[in-house]
Amino acid sequence: MTFEELGLVPPLLKALAAEGYTTPTPIQLQAIPFALAGRDVQGIAQTGTGKTAAFALPILQRLAANPKRVGPGGCRVLVLAPTRELANQISESFRIYGKFMNLKVTVMFGGVPKGRQSRAMAMGVDVLVATPGRLMDHMSDRTVRLDQVEMLVLDEADHMLDLGFIVPIRKIVSQIPAQRQTLFFSATMPNEIGGLAGAMLKNPAQVAVAPVATTAERVEQHVIMLETSRKRAVLFDLLMGPAAGRTLVFTRTKHGADRVVRYLEESGLPATAIHGNKSQGQRERALSDFRGGKCRVLIATDIAARGIDVDGVTHVINYDLPNVPESYVHRIGRTARAGATGTAISLCDGEERAFLRSIEKLIRSKVPVMVPPGQAAAQAPRARAA
Repeated sequence: MTFEELGLVPPLLKALAAEGYTTPTPIQLQAIPFALAGRDVQGIAQTGTGKTAAFALPILQRLAANPKRVGPGGCRVLVLAPTRELANQISESFRIYGKFMNLKVTVMFGGVPKGRQSRAMAMGVDVLVATPGRLMDHMSDRTVRLDQVEMLVLDEADHMLDLGFIVPIRKIVSQIPAQRQTLFFSATMPNEIGGLAGAMLKNPAQVAVAPVATTAERVEQHVIMLETSRKRAVLFDLLMGPAAGRTLVFTRTKHGADRVVRYLEESGLPATAIHGNKSQGQRERALSDFRGGKCRVLIATDIAARGIDVDGVTHVINYDLPNVPESYVHRIGRTARAGATGTAISLCDGEERAFLRSIEKLIRSKVPVMVPPGQAAAQAPRARAA
């Protein structure tokens, strides 16, 4: 089926064609007809499945079909995202898909002055993309009002739970008219997220492109069992391997990310980090260098990485295993996007074996053990201890 057969209007088709998009992804095929019809939608979809277009395209079409002016500080559509990177990415998608429509889109998140965001909202907008914390700030300042919201989107709801945003989200939703369309997306559906969806949605259409907690099918997964003291050397060997291309490395902490960058740069391998202690400008430059190929190694924490949508990531390396098993699914989903294949390698020390068992329970399979490359291979344990 084509986008035209889904019932999208010419301005959207023209924008999609300009971006080289010709065939809808499975989540788009399922979600767009329901969203165009005004139904609430509950979607389970991993990152990289095309879910942003699955809600942005029908929203833009419904807005354009019924033009309205909103009052100062108002918006017709509110999209909530857990991180500033993801909020930026979503707002940019709305602008790209809606470039042949006369619609106003703005974004608000922390880490930058509020004044420019307040000015952008002064005359009202069609689409507001926001992180919950900064939106609450603007609501307290009375620079944003939500009484004219017609459509609400909650993206990456499970990560909202990880970041402690469930209470703010409930407060935000309480200020939005009950008569609205709600689109709710999450990669996994833990009980608390299921409860939130039940409270927000009315007779929703259920769409899913993969079973809960499945990992990307085209990702080749491995784990290296090693001592903590050998992690940095093994990471360097992996990054210098002949197959290593654009690589995303995950650490559990912000300071850990900085330490890895320093080690790699001292070893002669350029790398950059993205995490919550970086300014917005630093984060944007790091992403730009990574996306543009200026730097092929990006070190990230889970929170910062939620908005990283970069094609051509060949490898994901878990320098630290996540203590939340669902984060593993999100991490390795950063590779093998848009039909490509990818490799995910996890470095597991003795203290992380419980994390590995939780991950394997979640994904319902064992992660194959591999021997480290280079000189480290001679010292590596050949099999996992019981």
